Amino acid sequence: MDSDTFVYTTYIRTTPEELWKALTDPGLTRRYWGVAFETDWSPGAPMVWEEGGRRTADPGQVVLAAEPGRLLSYTWHTFTPAWADAVGLGHEVYEGLAAEPRSRVDFAIEPSGDTVRLTVTHGGLAPDGTIKELIGEGWPAIVSSLKSLLETGEELPEPPR
Repeated sequence: MDSDTFVYTTYIRTTPEELWKALTDPGLTRRYWGVAFETDWSPGAPMVWEEGGRRTADPGQVVLAAEPGRLLSYTWHTFTPAWADAVGLGHEVYEGLAAEPRSRVDFAIEPSGDTVRLTVTHGGLAPDGTIKELIGEGWPAIVSSLKSLLETGEELPEPPR
């Protein structure tokens, strides 16, 4: 796995508009992801990540593209010691994450019959880096919970750590 990109695709029985709302509305993102974003979703706008009462703000966290119902793209969050402690990562793992390049995530939304095809592309990763390893497990779980929320009204329970 020497690629600098992770790609995950799923089909969700929803509309592009409802999927966009689920990707951008803090009340919904908090339900299936545990994260809320403070931003106006315009290209270039700063993003503050709020997770478990912790706020992460950094000038490098920005919206890259926002086309409602079609495409959402932003830079990945800054790793802080408080975040690492909260998610149970040791100091060495945190130091490694903090040294990796800032990555980006793109959500491509495409109508597909009675469903919507969602492709999550997380690029700019260190090919053998820790971030790539973590998102390789994280994105499938997050997207599965998003899919469940949109199709059933209930997000998946958080898996044990």
